[in-house]
Amino acid sequence: MLAALPRVIAARHTVELVSDVEAFEALRREWDELLTASNSRCVFLSWEWLFTWWKHLREDRLLSILAVRRGSELVAIAPLALRPRRFTRACPLPVLEFLGSGFVGSDYLDVIVRNGAETEACQALILHLAKGRVPLKLTNLKRGQNVAARVLAGLSEQGWTTAEARTNTCPFISLAGTTWASYLASLSAEHRYNFNRKLRSLNRNYEVRFEQVRSEGQCCEALDLLIGQHNTRWRARGGSDAFHTAELVAFHREWTRVALECGWLRFYVLRLNDKPAACLYGMQLGETFYFYQSSFDAAFTQSSVGLIAMGLAIQSAIGEGDGEFDLLHGSEGYKSHWSRESRDLGRLESFPPGGVSSVYRLSVELGRASRAFARRMTKRGQAK
Repeated sequence: MLAALPRVIAARHTVELVSDVEAFEALRREWDELLTASNSRCVFLSWEWLFTWWKHLREDRLLSILAVRRGSELVAIAPLALRPRRFTRACPLPVLEFLGSGFVGSDYLDVIVRNGAETEACQALILHLAKGRVPLKLTNLKRGQNVAARVLAGLSEQGWTTAEARTNTCPFISLAGTTWASYLASLSAEHRYNFNRKLRSLNRNYEVRFEQVRSEGQCCEALDLLIGQHNTRWRARGGSDAFHTAELVAFHREWTRVALECGWLRFYVLRLNDKPAACLYGMQLGETFYFYQSSFDAAFTQSSVGLIAMGLAIQSAIGEGDGEFDLLHGSEGYKSHWSRESRDLGRLESFPPGGVSSVYRLSVELGRASRAFARRMTKRGQAK
Protein backbone atom coordinates (compact mmCIF):
# COMPACT_ATOMS: atom_id res chain seq x y z
CA MET A 1 0.00 0.00 0.00
CA LEU A 2 2.68 2.51 1.05
CA ALA A 3 4.90 1.79 -1.95
CA ALA A 4 2.28 3.31 -4.26
CA LEU A 5 2.22 6.62 -2.39
CA PRO A 6 3.80 9.61 -4.13
CA ARG A 7 6.63 11.55 -2.56
CA VAL A 8 5.39 14.41 -0.44
CA ILE A 9 7.27 17.69 -0.38
CA ALA A 10 6.68 20.24 2.37
CA ALA A 11 8.71 23.32 1.51
CA ARG A 12 12.15 21.84 0.72
CA HIS A 13 11.50 18.64 2.69
CA THR A 14 11.06 15.32 0.87
CA VAL A 15 9.68 12.16 2.45
CA GLU A 16 11.19 8.96 1.08
CA LEU A 17 9.94 5.45 1.75
CA VAL A 18 12.63 2.92 2.67
CA SER A 19 11.03 -0.45 1.98
CA ASP A 20 13.91 -2.84 1.27
CA VAL A 21 16.62 -4.15 3.57
CA GLU A 22 19.49 -2.98 1.35
CA ALA A 23 18.32 0.64 1.62
CA PHE A 24 17.84 0.19 5.38
CA GLU A 25 21.37 -1.14 5.70
CA ALA A 26 22.76 1.78 3.67
CA LEU A 27 21.28 4.28 6.17
CA ARG A 28 23.53 3.22 9.04
CA ARG A 29 26.00 6.12 9.08
CA GLU A 30 23.36 8.82 8.45
CA TRP A 31 20.95 7.24 10.94
CA ASP A 32 23.32 7.24 13.87
CA GLU A 33 24.59 10.74 13.07
CA LEU A 34 20.96 11.95 13.06
CA LEU A 35 20.25 10.17 16.34
CA THR A 36 23.21 11.90 17.98
CA ALA A 37 21.91 15.27 16.70
CA SER A 38 18.39 14.68 18.10
CA ASN A 39 16.74 14.76 21.52
CA SER A 40 15.74 11.10 21.13
CA ARG A 41 19.14 9.50 21.50
CA CYS A 42 18.87 6.10 23.14
CA VAL A 43 20.18 2.64 22.41
CA PHE A 44 16.74 1.35 21.32
CA LEU A 45 16.56 3.88 18.49
CA SER A 46 20.05 3.14 17.20
CA TRP A 47 20.34 1.69 13.72
CA GLU A 48 22.24 -1.26 15.21
CA TRP A 49 19.43 -2.28 17.59
CA LEU A 50 16.63 -1.84 15.06
CA PHE A 51 18.46 -3.49 12.15
CA THR A 52 19.22 -6.51 14.36
CA TRP A 53 15.57 -6.57 15.43
CA TRP A 54 14.49 -6.51 11.79
CA LYS A 55 16.69 -9.48 10.93
CA HIS A 56 15.29 -11.68 13.69
CA LEU A 57 11.95 -10.38 15.00
CA ARG A 58 10.10 -8.72 12.12
CA GLU A 59 7.63 -11.61 11.74
CA ASP A 60 5.34 -10.74 8.79
CA ARG A 61 5.86 -6.98 8.92
CA LEU A 62 6.90 -5.01 5.85
CA LEU A 63 9.65 -2.41 6.07
CA SER A 64 8.13 1.10 5.88
CA ILE A 65 10.72 3.56 7.19
CA LEU A 66 10.02 7.20 6.34
CA ALA A 67 13.14 9.31 5.81
CA VAL A 68 12.72 13.09 5.66
CA ARG A 69 15.39 15.06 3.81
CA ARG A 70 16.07 18.74 3.43
CA GLY A 71 17.90 18.68 0.14
CA SER A 72 20.37 15.83 0.64
CA GLU A 73 20.50 16.19 4.43
CA LEU A 74 18.64 13.60 6.51
CA VAL A 75 16.60 15.53 9.08
CA ALA A 76 14.11 12.94 10.37
CA ILE A 77 13.37 9.23 10.43
CA ALA A 78 10.06 7.61 11.32
CA PRO A 79 11.26 4.01 12.01
CA LEU A 80 8.09 2.21 10.95
CA ALA A 81 7.00 -1.21 9.74
CA LEU A 82 3.68 -2.19 8.20
CA ARG A 83 1.78 -4.99 9.92
CA PRO A 84 -0.38 -6.60 7.18
CA ARG A 85 -4.06 -7.26 7.69
CA ARG A 86 -4.85 -10.59 9.30
CA PHE A 87 -8.51 -11.38 9.92
CA THR A 88 -7.52 -14.38 12.01
CA ARG A 89 -6.09 -12.04 14.65
CA ALA A 90 -8.80 -9.38 14.45
CA CYS A 91 -6.63 -7.11 12.31
CA PRO A 92 -8.83 -6.22 9.31
CA LEU A 93 -6.59 -3.32 8.25
CA PRO A 94 -2.84 -2.94 7.88
CA VAL A 95 -1.25 -0.98 10.73
CA LEU A 96 1.96 1.03 10.96
CA GLU A 97 4.07 0.18 14.03
CA PHE A 98 7.51 1.10 15.26
CA LEU A 99 10.47 -1.07 14.42
CA GLY A 100 11.52 -2.67 17.70
CA SER A 101 7.95 -3.45 18.83
CA GLY A 102 7.02 -6.67 20.57
CA PHE A 103 8.49 -8.88 23.29
CA VAL A 104 12.07 -7.60 22.93
CA GLY A 105 11.26 -4.61 25.16
CA SER A 106 12.46 -1.56 23.23
CA ASP A 107 11.75 1.43 25.46
CA TYR A 108 11.62 5.08 24.33
CA LEU A 109 10.72 4.42 20.70
CA ASP A 110 9.95 7.56 18.72
CA VAL A 111 10.32 9.55 15.53
CA ILE A 112 13.93 10.80 15.30
CA VAL A 113 14.27 14.48 14.31
CA ARG A 114 17.34 16.66 14.01
CA ASN A 115 17.38 19.48 16.55
CA GLY A 116 16.01 22.65 14.96
CA ALA A 117 14.16 20.82 12.16
CA GLU A 118 11.13 19.65 14.16
CA THR A 119 8.40 21.86 12.68
CA GLU A 120 9.12 21.27 8.99
CA ALA A 121 9.97 17.58 9.39
CA CYS A 122 6.81 16.86 11.38
CA GLN A 123 4.68 18.71 8.84
CA ALA A 124 6.18 16.66 6.00
CA LEU A 125 5.40 13.43 7.89
CA ILE A 126 1.86 14.57 8.69
CA LEU A 127 1.08 15.26 5.04
CA HIS A 128 2.59 11.96 3.94
CA LEU A 129 0.77 9.85 6.52
CA ALA A 130 -2.53 11.68 5.93
CA LYS A 131 -2.40 10.72 2.25
CA GLY A 132 -1.59 7.11 3.10
CA ARG A 133 -4.58 6.71 5.44
CA VAL A 134 -2.97 3.76 7.25
CA PRO A 135 -3.77 3.46 11.00
CA LEU A 136 -0.84 3.86 13.40
CA LYS A 137 -0.15 1.98 16.61
CA LEU A 138 2.93 3.43 18.29
CA THR A 139 4.08 1.84 21.54
CA ASN A 140 6.72 2.38 24.24
CA LEU A 141 6.83 6.14 23.80
CA LYS A 142 8.23 8.38 26.53
CA ARG A 143 5.05 10.17 27.60
CA GLY A 144 5.21 13.93 27.34
CA GLN A 145 8.63 13.84 25.69
CA ASN A 146 8.16 12.39 22.24
CA VAL A 147 7.97 13.68 18.67
CA ALA A 148 5.35 11.15 17.58
CA ALA A 149 2.66 12.94 19.62
CA ARG A 150 3.29 16.06 17.57
CA VAL A 151 2.84 14.13 14.33
CA LEU A 152 -0.37 12.49 15.53
CA ALA A 153 -1.70 15.84 16.74
CA GLY A 154 -1.26 17.06 13.17
CA LEU A 155 -3.20 14.05 11.90
CA SER A 156 -6.00 14.92 14.33
CA GLU A 157 -6.25 18.28 12.59
CA GLN A 158 -6.75 16.30 9.36
CA GLY A 159 -9.78 14.52 10.86
CA TRP A 160 -8.01 11.47 12.28
CA THR A 161 -9.04 10.01 15.65
CA THR A 162 -6.18 9.66 18.14
CA ALA A 163 -6.10 7.71 21.40
CA GLU A 164 -3.45 7.72 24.11
CA ALA A 165 -2.85 5.38 27.04
CA ARG A 166 -0.25 4.97 29.76
CA THR A 167 1.25 1.48 29.48
CA ASN A 168 4.23 1.21 31.81
CA THR A 169 6.76 3.02 33.96
CA CYS A 170 10.56 3.20 33.83
CA PRO A 171 12.36 3.82 37.15
CA PHE A 172 15.73 5.54 36.83
CA ILE A 173 18.57 6.89 38.94
CA SER A 174 20.06 10.33 38.35
CA LEU A 175 23.81 9.94 38.79
CA ALA A 176 25.10 13.33 37.62
CA GLY A 177 27.42 14.81 40.21
CA THR A 178 27.25 11.77 42.50
CA THR A 179 29.90 9.49 43.92
CA TRP A 180 29.33 5.91 45.02
CA ALA A 181 29.42 7.06 48.64
CA SER A 182 26.94 9.88 48.10
CA TYR A 183 24.64 7.59 46.13
CA LEU A 184 24.66 4.97 48.88
CA ALA A 185 23.91 7.72 51.40
CA SER A 186 20.78 8.63 49.39
CA LEU A 187 19.29 5.14 49.80
CA SER A 188 17.11 4.07 52.68
CA ALA A 189 19.09 3.07 55.75
CA GLU A 190 17.68 -0.45 55.61
CA HIS A 191 18.59 -1.02 51.97
CA ARG A 192 22.06 0.50 52.40
CA TYR A 193 22.72 -1.66 55.47
CA ASN A 194 21.43 -4.79 53.72
CA PHE A 195 23.66 -4.27 50.67
CA ASN A 196 26.80 -3.54 52.70
CA ARG A 197 26.16 -6.47 55.05
CA LYS A 198 25.60 -8.93 52.21
CA LEU A 199 28.69 -7.70 50.33
CA ARG A 200 30.88 -8.04 53.45
CA SER A 201 29.53 -11.55 53.96
CA LEU A 202 30.33 -12.54 50.38
CA ASN A 203 33.87 -11.17 50.64
CA ARG A 204 34.35 -13.03 53.90
CA ASN A 205 33.15 -16.38 52.56
CA TYR A 206 34.23 -16.33 48.91
CA GLU A 207 36.71 -14.93 46.47
CA VAL A 208 34.42 -12.38 44.78
CA ARG A 209 34.93 -11.21 41.20
CA PHE A 210 32.60 -8.93 39.25
CA GLU A 211 33.80 -9.38 35.67
CA GLN A 212 32.81 -7.32 32.65
CA VAL A 213 32.50 -9.17 29.34
CA ARG A 214 35.35 -8.02 27.09
CA SER A 215 35.53 -10.59 24.27
CA GLU A 216 33.17 -12.40 21.93
CA GLY A 217 33.91 -15.72 23.64
CA GLN A 218 33.03 -14.26 27.05
CA CYS A 219 29.93 -12.73 25.49
CA CYS A 220 28.59 -16.10 24.29
CA GLU A 221 29.36 -17.73 27.62
CA ALA A 222 27.74 -14.96 29.67
CA LEU A 223 24.57 -14.93 27.55
CA ASP A 224 24.23 -18.71 27.87
CA LEU A 225 24.65 -18.37 31.63
CA LEU A 226 22.06 -15.62 31.88
CA ILE A 227 19.48 -17.42 29.73
CA GLY A 228 19.99 -20.68 31.63
CA GLN A 229 19.71 -19.06 35.06
CA HIS A 230 16.73 -16.93 34.01
CA ASN A 231 14.76 -19.82 32.50
CA THR A 232 15.50 -22.13 35.43
CA ARG A 233 14.22 -19.53 37.88
CA TRP A 234 11.08 -18.71 35.90
CA ARG A 235 10.14 -22.25 34.89
CA ALA A 236 8.54 -22.93 38.27
CA ARG A 237 6.68 -19.60 38.06
CA GLY A 238 4.95 -20.27 34.77
CA GLY A 239 7.69 -19.13 32.43
CA SER A 240 8.95 -15.80 31.10
CA ASP A 241 8.68 -14.07 27.74
CA ALA A 242 12.27 -12.74 27.88
CA PHE A 243 13.86 -15.60 25.93
CA HIS A 244 10.89 -17.79 25.13
CA THR A 245 11.41 -18.14 21.36
CA ALA A 246 14.34 -19.17 19.20
CA GLU A 247 14.06 -15.83 17.39
CA LEU A 248 14.50 -13.84 20.60
CA VAL A 249 17.54 -15.88 21.58
CA ALA A 250 19.03 -15.41 18.10
CA PHE A 251 18.41 -11.68 18.36
CA HIS A 252 20.29 -11.44 21.65
CA ARG A 253 23.17 -13.58 20.39
CA GLU A 254 23.72 -11.19 17.50
CA TRP A 255 22.88 -7.98 19.38
CA THR A 256 25.33 -8.63 22.23
CA ARG A 257 28.12 -9.17 19.68
CA VAL A 258 27.15 -5.97 17.84
CA ALA A 259 26.96 -3.98 21.08
CA LEU A 260 30.34 -5.35 22.17
CA GLU A 261 31.90 -4.21 18.88
CA CYS A 262 30.35 -0.75 19.29
CA GLY A 263 31.60 -0.45 22.88
CA TRP A 264 28.03 -0.31 24.20
CA LEU A 265 27.73 -3.68 25.94
CA ARG A 266 27.83 -3.71 29.73
CA PHE A 267 27.50 -7.40 30.60
CA TYR A 268 28.76 -8.53 34.00
CA VAL A 269 29.20 -11.92 35.66
CA LEU A 270 29.45 -12.14 39.45
CA ARG A 271 31.70 -15.10 40.34
CA LEU A 272 32.11 -16.62 43.79
CA ASN A 273 35.19 -18.88 44.01
CA ASP A 274 35.15 -18.88 40.17
CA LYS A 275 31.57 -20.17 40.04
CA PRO A 276 29.10 -17.90 38.19
CA ALA A 277 26.50 -16.80 40.75
CA ALA A 278 24.71 -13.96 38.91
CA CYS A 279 24.68 -12.08 35.60
CA LEU A 280 23.67 -8.55 34.70
CA TYR A 281 23.04 -7.53 31.07
CA GLY A 282 23.02 -3.87 30.20
CA MET A 283 24.08 -1.33 27.60
CA GLN A 284 25.60 2.13 27.71
CA LEU A 285 25.09 4.86 25.13
CA GLY A 286 26.12 8.44 25.73
CA GLU A 287 25.94 8.94 29.47
CA THR A 288 23.11 6.48 30.14
CA PHE A 289 23.40 2.94 31.45
CA TYR A 290 20.41 0.81 30.38
CA PHE A 291 19.76 -2.12 32.70
CA TYR A 292 18.17 -4.76 30.49
CA GLN A 293 18.10 -8.15 32.26
CA SER A 294 19.62 -10.05 35.17
CA SER A 295 19.74 -13.56 36.53
CA PHE A 296 21.18 -15.56 39.41
CA ASP A 297 21.90 -19.13 40.45
CA ALA A 298 19.22 -20.28 42.92
CA ALA A 299 21.95 -21.99 44.97
CA PHE A 300 23.10 -18.51 46.05
CA THR A 301 19.66 -17.08 46.85
CA GLN A 302 20.44 -16.62 50.54
CA SER A 303 23.50 -14.58 49.61
CA SER A 304 21.38 -12.03 47.67
CA VAL A 305 23.71 -12.19 44.67
CA GLY A 306 21.17 -10.39 42.48
CA LEU A 307 21.17 -7.47 44.92
CA ILE A 308 24.98 -7.40 44.96
CA ALA A 309 25.27 -7.53 41.16
CA MET A 310 22.89 -4.59 40.78
CA GLY A 311 24.76 -2.48 43.31
CA LEU A 312 28.12 -3.22 41.71
CA ALA A 313 26.74 -2.37 38.26
CA ILE A 314 25.51 1.01 39.55
CA GLN A 315 28.92 1.58 41.15
CA SER A 316 30.57 0.79 37.81
CA ALA A 317 28.25 3.21 35.96
CA ILE A 318 29.19 5.98 38.41
CA GLY A 319 32.85 5.16 37.87
CA GLU A 320 32.38 5.56 34.10
CA GLY A 321 30.84 8.99 34.62
CA ASP A 322 27.31 8.05 33.55
CA GLY A 323 24.63 10.62 34.28
CA GLU A 324 21.77 8.14 34.53
CA PHE A 325 21.15 4.49 35.35
CA ASP A 326 17.90 3.54 33.63
CA LEU A 327 16.13 0.47 35.02
CA LEU A 328 13.76 0.43 32.01
CA HIS A 329 10.14 -0.63 32.11
CA GLY A 330 8.68 -2.67 34.90
CA SER A 331 7.31 -2.08 38.39
CA GLU A 332 9.28 -4.85 40.12
CA GLY A 333 9.74 -4.08 43.78
CA TYR A 334 13.53 -4.33 43.78
CA LYS A 335 13.77 -1.38 41.36
CA SER A 336 12.19 0.96 43.91
CA HIS A 337 14.94 0.11 46.42
CA TRP A 338 17.54 1.59 44.07
CA SER A 339 15.62 4.45 42.42
CA ARG A 340 13.54 7.46 43.45
CA GLU A 341 12.47 8.74 40.03
CA SER A 342 10.50 7.31 37.13
CA ARG A 343 9.04 8.22 33.75
CA ASP A 344 5.96 6.83 32.08
CA LEU A 345 5.70 4.96 28.81
CA GLY A 346 2.62 5.25 26.63
CA ARG A 347 0.85 4.07 23.50
CA LEU A 348 -0.48 6.35 20.78
CA GLU A 349 -2.96 5.20 18.15
CA SER A 350 -4.36 7.15 15.24
CA PHE A 351 -7.15 6.16 12.85
CA PRO A 352 -8.04 7.93 9.59
CA PRO A 353 -11.61 9.13 9.05
CA GLY A 354 -13.96 6.64 7.40
CA GLY A 355 -16.31 3.76 8.14
CA VAL A 356 -13.85 0.86 7.84
CA SER A 357 -11.36 2.58 10.09
CA SER A 358 -14.07 3.25 12.68
CA VAL A 359 -15.02 -0.43 12.73
CA TYR A 360 -11.38 -1.40 13.15
CA ARG A 361 -10.93 1.06 16.00
CA LEU A 362 -13.99 -0.35 17.75
CA SER A 363 -12.73 -3.93 17.32
CA VAL A 364 -9.36 -2.95 18.82
CA GLU A 365 -11.04 -1.30 21.80
CA LEU A 366 -13.39 -4.25 22.38
CA GLY A 367 -10.54 -6.73 22.11
CA ARG A 368 -8.47 -4.77 24.60
CA ALA A 369 -11.40 -4.51 27.01
CA SER A 370 -12.13 -8.25 26.82
CA ARG A 371 -8.49 -9.13 27.51
CA ALA A 372 -8.42 -6.78 30.48
CA PHE A 373 -11.62 -8.37 31.83
CA ALA A 374 -10.13 -11.86 31.41
CA ARG A 375 -7.00 -10.82 33.33
CA ARG A 376 -9.12 -9.40 36.17
CA MET A 377 -11.13 -12.61 36.38
CA THR A 378 -7.97 -14.70 36.42
CA LYS A 379 -6.48 -12.63 39.26
CA ARG A 380 -9.76 -12.82 41.16
CA GLY A 381 -9.81 -16.59 40.80
CA GLN A 382 -6.19 -16.90 41.96
CA ALA A 383 -6.96 -14.76 45.02
CA LYS A 384 -9.67 -17.14 46.24
